[in-house]
Amino acid sequence: MTISEIAERNATGSLHGLRVLDFSTTIAGPHCTRMLADVGAEVIKIEAADGETMRIRPPVRNGCSSVFGQLNAGKKSIVLDLKSPEAIEVIHLLVKDADILVENFRPGVMRRLKLDYAALQPLNPRLVYCSISGYGQTGPSAELPAYAPVIHAASGYDRAHLAYQPGRSRPDYCGIYHADVLTGVYAFGAVTAALYQRQLSGKGQHIDVSMLESMLSLTPNEVQIAQFEVAPPSRPMFGPVETADGYVMVAIASEKTFQGLVRAAGRPEWIGDSRFAKYADRRRHWDALMDGVEEWSRTVTTEKCLAELGEHGVPCSAYRTVAEAMADPQIAHRGALTEVEDDAGTFQVLNQPFRMSGAKVAAGKRAPALGEHTSALLGESGLSEDQIAAVTGKLPQA
Repeated sequence: MTISEIAERNATGSLHGLRVLDFSTTIAGPHCTRMLADVGAEVIKIEAADGETMRIRPPVRNGCSSVFGQLNAGKKSIVLDLKSPEAIEVIHLLVKDADILVENFRPGVMRRLKLDYAALQPLNPRLVYCSISGYGQTGPSAELPAYAPVIHAASGYDRAHLAYQPGRSRPDYCGIYHADVLTGVYAFGAVTAALYQRQLSGKGQHIDVSMLESMLSLTPNEVQIAQFEVAPPSRPMFGPVETADGYVMVAIASEKTFQGLVRAAGRPEWIGDSRFAKYADRRRHWDALMDGVEEWSRTVTTEKCLAELGEHGVPCSAYRTVAEAMADPQIAHRGALTEVEDDAGTFQVLNQPFRMSGAKVAAGKRAPALGEHTSALLGESGLSEDQIAAVTGKLPQA
């Protein structure tokens, strides 16, 4: 075994030894806590007796959702009836040994349960408490209900995206939840920053993460254009180029890539053309430039187009399905997918998109069944079987 192989075998996650109480549901919070689990934290997912909503999201195989598994691999699940005063007392007990708490209820819910930061901080001054919500914990919009598609619209993202779709006036339908995933990543970053600060101060803190502001961060150009008027190009600068059998995305963001594009298209003379010679001129005449490029691209297959563009150093890609992207040899080389099991069998989930030379980053091998770890974890906390029954409500049948 090589030194690097020994180091990899012995590596632990960066957050090994830390405990997370995960009250979150759906996507944003669970995505954050899955990231924490992947870098070594023990994540205890706290669910009601009927389980959180993602447990029934398709694809469902023999009663188990693989989407739930994608978001919750490597976690432990306990069932607690949060309407029970005894269950709140149990959480107070768990909080004393916890390092991190993540929740994404609507602002005010945790306070009404007496589980807000103000209530728990005296029990554990080192607790890093992360609240994820649509609009933030305070302010005129704080208590509005919010899901990712609503936040996409509220942030201006959908209208900004629409502005790049020529001839379109109706916003797109939403099926991909950018706001959830992005906010989960911001929450992960904030939690790890707070843990570093705790090392210096010895104190935890409350983190307030807003989905609205997370989505605004996806539009840095538009935030500035909203303040200072900029003449738009004749058509959006990044879009599909038609080929004989499909479309290719081409990104021309530098002088070098512009020159590569026109050479690939058989138009090297355009490098000195007054319409395209400078970036500002190019923006004004983008229609003419791309129409000329498509006169060439429509005569070749997608495969040939990509080969020619690649030969000239032009950033480009075919438009692939997710299944095609998952089958990319680069994904296999990176070990980007890993196998996870649940009670219905095995399936693949994505690993985190980063690797660390001195720490293990990997998805847990199992997605927990509802309440799977309730008896063990609460028993470790000193509860009897009768006390466990009293605080869990109706435990799922084994």
